[in-house]
Amino acid sequence: MTSLFRNLMTSPRSTLILVSLCCSCSLPAAAPIIQPGAPGEQSKTLTAEEAIAIASFGYSPADVRFMQDMIPHHQQALEMSELVTERTNRQEIIEAAGRIKASQGDEINFMQKWLADRNESSPEPGHMDMMHTHLDMAGMASAQEMDQLSRAEGVDFDRLFLTLMIRHHEGALEMVENLLEQPGSAYDPLLFEFTNDVSNDQTAEIERMNAALVSLSEDPRAKLEAGLHDAGQAIWNMRLVAALPKPPGFYDPDNPTEIPAVRVNVDEQEADQDAPGEEAREDDSEDTSRSPLLDFGFTDMAFSGDVLIVGSYHGFNIYRLGADGLPRHLSSVVCPGGQGDVSIVGHLLIVSVEQTRGRLDCGLQGVEGDVSAERFRGLRIFDISDLNRPMQVGAVQTCRGSHTHSIVSGPDENGIITVYNSGTSSIREEEELAGCIDDSPGDPRTALFRIDVIEIPVDDPSQARVVASPTVFADPESDRLSGLWRGGDHGDDTQETSRTDHCHDITVYPSRKIAAGACSGNGILFDISDPLNPRRLDVVTDTGFAYWHSATFNNEGSKIIFTDEWGGGSRARCRAYDPLTWGADAIYDIVDGKLEFQGYFKMPAPQMEQENCVAHNGSIIPVPGRDLFVQAWYQGGLSVMDFTDSGSAHEIAYFDRGPIDAEDLVAGGFWSTYWYEGYIYGTGIVRGLDVLALEPSEYLSDNEIEAAKQASLGGLLNPQQQFSATWPSTPALAKAYLDQLERMLGETPELAAPLVTLLDQAARALQEGTADGTLAMAMKHMGATMPSDDQDAAVMRIREQLASVVLDIAGQLETTSGLKNPG
Repeated sequence: MTSLFRNLMTSPRSTLILVSLCCSCSLPAAAPIIQPGAPGEQSKTLTAEEAIAIASFGYSPADVRFMQDMIPHHQQALEMSELVTERTNRQEIIEAAGRIKASQGDEINFMQKWLADRNESSPEPGHMDMMHTHLDMAGMASAQEMDQLSRAEGVDFDRLFLTLMIRHHEGALEMVENLLEQPGSAYDPLLFEFTNDVSNDQTAEIERMNAALVSLSEDPRAKLEAGLHDAGQAIWNMRLVAALPKPPGFYDPDNPTEIPAVRVNVDEQEADQDAPGEEAREDDSEDTSRSPLLDFGFTDMAFSGDVLIVGSYHGFNIYRLGADGLPRHLSSVVCPGGQGDVSIVGHLLIVSVEQTRGRLDCGLQGVEGDVSAERFRGLRIFDISDLNRPMQVGAVQTCRGSHTHSIVSGPDENGIITVYNSGTSSIREEEELAGCIDDSPGDPRTALFRIDVIEIPVDDPSQARVVASPTVFADPESDRLSGLWRGGDHGDDTQETSRTDHCHDITVYPSRKIAAGACSGNGILFDISDPLNPRRLDVVTDTGFAYWHSATFNNEGSKIIFTDEWGGGSRARCRAYDPLTWGADAIYDIVDGKLEFQGYFKMPAPQMEQENCVAHNGSIIPVPGRDLFVQAWYQGGLSVMDFTDSGSAHEIAYFDRGPIDAEDLVAGGFWSTYWYEGYIYGTGIVRGLDVLALEPSEYLSDNEIEAAKQASLGGLLNPQQQFSATWPSTPALAKAYLDQLERMLGETPELAAPLVTLLDQAARALQEGTADGTLAMAMKHMGATMPSDDQDAAVMRIREQLASVVLDIAGQLETTSGLKNPG
């Protein structure tokens, strides 16, 4: 029988034969089907039909909750739309309300029928209190906001309606996203199609409403025309000195705006009468819709003396600065491989390379395969003694490449430059670079949760190497590597933040032996007294931050500006409805080695969907007695921010252009904006290099601008390396402090007029190099009798600084030094 059974089972007709053999057999009773209860409860016995019904339910409890919640959600949109007719005559708002009433009324009927067909309860449309979804997450207007909307009229109504409705639509999109993340949800074809319709319709409606909301703004930056080099411009308290396009070889002449490939293909086909554009759209593959890889994008800058070097994904460009601040292009170096952040130390240029296409030989053909001896990811070192023909003289391979780097010190007495390297990308294969262990956090050898410390011998850069990889994020008590933020959000209405396993930027302040790390999910203050072993002093998180991107100290080293690169720099994040606390600057005071949050600042002008906009790279403007910062916002332009009062930072100047393209969002705008030797330089990712200058205004005097030009910073500016600014004691510096006192007091100080007269006389004497004992005595008396009893600490500080400068000038006047100090 066993042999027969085996033969039957191998026969293609075995099933039929077995059935025939068993026709007369007595089949055993069917095994029971059990459904266990909760712990401690009795199990149930189910019929086969009941078991099948449960297994093939066709929809999930999450589906039901979604539909039940979306009904009152849609109902509130209808109630808001009903208010439009009597309160505005703006056609775009009337049309938006009409579309909402038509679509969402029908959708409520559909949802009610969907629930009824499945014997599920359907809530009353107006019962928002029965929603399972948190009202804030759903973007619902509160009762107070609905009351405010019902009483508003004219432009006030228009702004509030659009703001509330955009938030409302954003909430619907989040509800759809949350549903689709639930296992087993949205498998019902009708429901899935409905979620797609909600997403598509409400996304399109948000774009239209944002455009309408932007049109209501009175800020000149909100309504600029698009264009590559002919875009509309808005400027305030600044002047554009020069706009230099990219040099040949650093842009694609066939696509200079870097429009996504799908647009290029469609536009070409629409121009060809034999190839209709609609067919082209349908035939486009998924790959052709990908955006360019920023192959030619301008990135960061470094300055040394009169030399400016602009980094690029394609290599770098070298400029000579004239006395008027204008750059003259000297040479271009083509060496693809990634972001191309640059730093200058003497005759050496250090460049960051992260992309897997980078080659050791700077070749243009890229690298194929997971493992290749030709691939380069890390720090390149160039000798730029001859600015016309730089030569690669060193290359340090690292496990995660180099996204950014920081010059910590050097050359020291041994001729060594110390560099911190930050890699943010994937870990390369160990077969390609020994010691690069994969991304398993449980392995203490992993290349995650570290920075690289690199030493570069000036005399022989080819011997540069990684000398340490400190685990700066480890838990100090357990040594657990993943000791800081582990990723995720902080609860309702907070940002999703990546795990802290790297720093994007580490800004070092060598003279103060501190560093600030913007490290994905955390902001960190380091003690770098021992550069090989940076020690954490404090760590902070922020519920509104999506990605801690960069950090900058004020001149005193008593504050840090951290930036949040919400959207990664490629998204529109300055729309009229985007929070002003997301994608912003966060300002912290340093108190006894701890970081204390003070406030946010974000570029306030609403931008279009076609403009990537979020905080990026900036620098301190060395105006004595104040904390000023110039901030790049990609296609949001640049802002000059006053954060002297950490808790109330505000804008005092700006420059912006319209979108690069009127239809598509292409990654562009300012990568970095840095103040150097009296000018602000901005690298435009697509457009090129801009030079700007500050203009006197109610927020910044001509004397303060002149004092900033006189500041000494060592004739060097590298990203992520800060030096203390010092100011010579000149009449311009004294007048700058006088202007600040007048601004702070709201009136002209009594001492101002006689002191200005003395300062003008001193300026002439110093210019001529002549001694003047009488004038020196008058200046000494003025400095010694400076009022110092003011109750305001900030005013007292400025008075003390003014008195010190006046006394220094008096000392200069007592001798014929021959120095011709500027006014």
